[in-house]
Amino acid sequence: MKPVIALVGRPNVGKSTLFNRMTRSRDAIVADFAGLTRDRHYGDGRIGDREYIVIDTGGFEPDSSEGIFKEMAKQTRQAVAEADVVVFVVDVRGGLSAQDHDIARYLRTCGKKVLLAANKAEGMQDSPAVAEFHELGMGEPLPVSASHGQGVRSLLDAALEDFVFDEDDAEAAPAEGHGPIKLAVAGRPNVGKSTLINAWLGEERLVAFDMPGTTRDAIRVPFERGGQKFELIDTAGLRRKGKVFEAIEKFSVVKTLQAIAEANVVLLLLDATQGVSDQDAHIAGYILDSGRAVVIAINKWDAVDAYQREMLQRSIEQRLAFLKFAPILHISALKRQGLGPVWKAVADAHASAFKKMSTPVLTRLVHEAVEHQAPKRAGMFRPKLRYAHQGGMNPPLIVIHGNSLEHVTDAYKRFLEGRFREHFKLVGTPLRIEMRSSRNPFTDKES
Repeated sequence: MKPVIALVGRPNVGKSTLFNRMTRSRDAIVADFAGLTRDRHYGDGRIGDREYIVIDTGGFEPDSSEGIFKEMAKQTRQAVAEADVVVFVVDVRGGLSAQDHDIARYLRTCGKKVLLAANKAEGMQDSPAVAEFHELGMGEPLPVSASHGQGVRSLLDAALEDFVFDEDDAEAAPAEGHGPIKLAVAGRPNVGKSTLINAWLGEERLVAFDMPGTTRDAIRVPFERGGQKFELIDTAGLRRKGKVFEAIEKFSVVKTLQAIAEANVVLLLLDATQGVSDQDAHIAGYILDSGRAVVIAINKWDAVDAYQREMLQRSIEQRLAFLKFAPILHISALKRQGLGPVWKAVADAHASAFKKMSTPVLTRLVHEAVEHQAPKRAGMFRPKLRYAHQGGMNPPLIVIHGNSLEHVTDAYKRFLEGRFREHFKLVGTPLRIEMRSSRNPFTDKES
């Protein structure tokens, strides 16, 4: 088992910067704002043959008793409970604070190995400012600079010194041929994305709070169901551009768009009580542009009556007509109703996105389609479709070769797409068709 290291400290002391340094990634949002991280955020790290897991947490206020700060403190306590080693991060330049004393008092009661990391200590290793943190009674402060990478290796060596690493385990880990299905949950703010993932996991893994914009980062959670491994990605709710006032939310939007682009399947969550908004259509359009497989889930289905349900169905048909290929499911994340069929729809969409289509079968389907309905004539010439092959997956790309194919209409491409989808049973994934006309070898010859 990989050792788990939790990073704990008050807001804006550099925990996320240290997380990125320890995982050699940019997975955690970093900006000069207090309270940017809110959920537990996991990442994998490695030094030589030693592998470990790092947990980034939000700013810790142990005595918080209300609102979002209470939920953040709950997340941090859970991270400490899961950890083998706790790294208590303090800010040398900000100095010792009463909040640091509160956190130290809490950590002393947890019975965990705690290391005190004095961050932002570049050029201050021997400064009295570092020495004052002895007052916390948490042992020798280890001066580090997360932004410059100074002292981080020594900190990790100290964190991992009590663990025995088995080389055989490290070599056996990547034996599986296929990685987990990356499932991103996307939607407007406050539609229940974090509540849905918590319902799947059976624990309050993400902060779910009745306030739009609670999730700010794209949080990744490993999950296994029926022998299939998943990586669940909870994204920040996307607002309209004019609504993104805070710089923090602009960072969140970037992370959400990155998460959609990196996912294999995107679960687009709609709110039955709010209907389909312009913003839902905007997010759906981005998913389609990214070429991701998509499943539509309508949350809070139990909270609307028959008339509202009928109006919602019509709204989806009108505003999300370009996602006709996506399965639509009705769920209630809060009551955990209808969650089972979502997994089958996600698995089917993933299988469709990575479907292998042989050249002979594709070519036969093209010829059969032309026999059934030939493409429109363009002037003196009629487009001639000769053969087809698969040009890519996720999303599937079919390349058709022939003559004068630039004159093939969009309507005819949709006709071809329908026949391909029907034969290969493609659901939940966009299908792209590319026309490549053969070049006439005599056109470029000099007379």
